[in-house]
Amino acid sequence: MYISETNVRVRYAETDRMGYLYHGNYAQYYELGRVEMIRSIGLSYRDLEEKIGVGMPVMTMEIRYIRPAFYDDLLTIKTTIKKNSMDFLRFYVDIFNQDGKLISSGKIKLCFIDIKTKKRVPCPEALSSRLSPHFQ
Repeated sequence: MYISETNVRVRYAETDRMGYLYHGNYAQYYELGRVEMIRSIGLSYRDLEEKIGVGMPVMTMEIRYIRPAFYDDLLTIKTTIKKNSMDFLRFYVDIFNQDGKLISSGKIKLCFIDIKTKKRVPCPEALSSRLSPHFQ
């Protein structure tokens, strides 16, 4: 299992008229958690796409809204990979407010594609080799 945490503060422009974090913005926060997790193992999405030639499109996403986040809340995005797979990656995301209360929980499944051909490919070695020590 590999776990990564990153923080983000809810910006005014991300809230709705009630002052809640707009529900459509949670997907962006989930993405932020994934991007920073990949960065934490020494890669970036840019490296995967430009140097390695592999993209990671989203196949499915499930989001549970538990309690609202508000303007200026400091949130912790906890992103977990529970299983290393050569076919796809499934990220489990929990978002907590500054009081440590769970506000959202979700799952995102991504596959791997060759950037040029748009065909599915296995997990690139550069990614799997960095993840595999966490699944021994």
